[in-house]
Amino acid sequence: MSRRRHSDEGDGEWVSMLVRFLSDLVNCHVIAAPSMVAMFENFVSVTQEEDIPQVRSDWYVYAVLSSLAWVGKELYEKKDVEMDRLLNQIEGYLKGRQKTHVSMLQVWTAEKPHPQEEYLDCVWAQVQKLKKDRWQERHILRPYIAFDSVLCEALQHNLPPFTPPAHSDDAVYPMPHVVFRMFDYTDAPETFNLIFIKPFLITVKRDVSSIYFRGLRNFKAVVLLMWWIILCFRLINWFSHHLSNFQFRWSWDDWADCLTQDIEKPKPKFVKEVLEKCMRLSYHQRIVDIVPSSFSALIPANPVCSYKYEEETELSTPMATTVSNAIKNRASNEEILIVLKDVPNPNQDEDDDEGDGFNPLKIEVFLQTLLHLAAKSFSHSFSALAKFHEVLKNLTDSDEGKLHILRVLYEFWRNHPQMTSVLVDKLIRTQIVDCAAVANWIFSPEMAHDFTRFYVWEILHSTIRKMNKHVQKIQKELDEAKEKLEKQQNKKQRDSGDEEDMEKNSEDEEGQLEEQIERLQEKVESAQSEQKNLFLVIFQRFIMLLTEHLVRCETSGVDINTTWYKNCIERLQQIFLMHYVIIQQYMGTLENLLFTAELDHHILAVYQQFCALQL
Repeated sequence: MSRRRHSDEGDGEWVSMLVRFLSDLVNCHVIAAPSMVAMFENFVSVTQEEDIPQVRSDWYVYAVLSSLAWVGKELYEKKDVEMDRLLNQIEGYLKGRQKTHVSMLQVWTAEKPHPQEEYLDCVWAQVQKLKKDRWQERHILRPYIAFDSVLCEALQHNLPPFTPPAHSDDAVYPMPHVVFRMFDYTDAPETFNLIFIKPFLITVKRDVSSIYFRGLRNFKAVVLLMWWIILCFRLINWFSHHLSNFQFRWSWDDWADCLTQDIEKPKPKFVKEVLEKCMRLSYHQRIVDIVPSSFSALIPANPVCSYKYEEETELSTPMATTVSNAIKNRASNEEILIVLKDVPNPNQDEDDDEGDGFNPLKIEVFLQTLLHLAAKSFSHSFSALAKFHEVLKNLTDSDEGKLHILRVLYEFWRNHPQMTSVLVDKLIRTQIVDCAAVANWIFSPEMAHDFTRFYVWEILHSTIRKMNKHVQKIQKELDEAKEKLEKQQNKKQRDSGDEEDMEKNSEDEEGQLEEQIERLQEKVESAQSEQKNLFLVIFQRFIMLLTEHLVRCETSGVDINTTWYKNCIERLQQIFLMHYVIIQQYMGTLENLLFTAELDHHILAVYQQFCALQL
């Protein structure tokens, strides 16, 4: 069993299955029971190591416990003393484990309808039940039993000695998790053990995934829904697609109790977000027609634009008209910039003759007018942004400009979240705004009204993913260039006896590669700096918002656990959990600059829970 980085659950699950397979070979008389016990003892010995993260010892213990359902009976019949000693050692380890991370991973905080168990506690309880039942079970398929008379005479093999590879700082282990319990222990027959459910669910998941990829072309909508259900995809996304497949028919009156609640409460929030997703799959009037009039407060706004210069009373309307005429007359980027020079800067005094500074009015006049002329469709908007890319880059050459262009976009399309999302995506891709600007905009006071809406967080997570992919892309180019240089140098050594001209050409190629590597190295460092800054901005804004809320509640003597607070604190947890692999690289910086001991314990607890996932 070679050493490997278990950077995700898939790798850890694969190795667990391999250990389970070896365990079942003991039942087939292929592997000798004593050697299997010896391997388990080596696995559990990891719990005695010092200065290692808990997730390392957790995984080795889990690999042993999850295999005992298959081989426990055979091992206890032949090595009962050793197995008792092994389980006692595991029990001692489990009693001393830290479980700070559990509250972050729980699906819900209440113990109803079912307790949310930490995965090792769950599998340990099930192994204890199996032991109490003398390892009797009737659920695992054991086809080799039919050939026991033949297999019992087979030559058994001893596993080679296995020593767990030593821990290193760059090692990544599977994260702990909490069991999403759909059924209670009392829901199953007494002879049934929940440890057997997971393998079948894994099989179902793999079968569905293969169906999905084979049948995507012909059965995309239906299979995609199955895929989402199996993977517990967000219920809102799934349910809106479900409704679209059945002409949006639903017994809406059954949900009427949500109409008397605060619109930010979970029930009305869920209905509102579902209807918004449904509108993306249909159109506004259709949603208005199918939903009872009593639900009007939850129906999304008509997705029309808000063009501020339609009113003649607006002081800047004449300037907007001039810009509009210039665009209609196919003016070039340079000509548009000349027209915009006449737009006064409200931030600049009349006697201030210094060069062009940040001019919010110039951005408002141009972008509002451009978006208004291109409001017919997504394609029209994309084309407009592409055509006047130079103007937009000129207007957003400062951080203030980047932030303000996002404000203007939101103000114009505030009733059309989907258009806002795709246009923000377009602005990032065309490098008109950067990822940090998007994060700052999302946490700005102007976005407070929409802060808890799902589309806002879709934008933020999409922005983070783009930043991460950008870093990965440049890192891949750097690795490939280094690999190419290494091959070139190896080839040079092999061909050292060839002609002088070939050697000169080789040196030229090496020089070019070294220059390319140097440039790429600078790009990687720059991209990683942007990536770190993005997370610093996000967490800093979270801390600022939450701290303001906590101080406000403390001053007013109000309970801090408002709907907004729960939403915000759980969004913070979501950022940590969804992007934990990247965030771990910057934990030192985060701890020194943001998550310090002076921070309010309500906020600091989230960071400590995250740290505990890899301790």
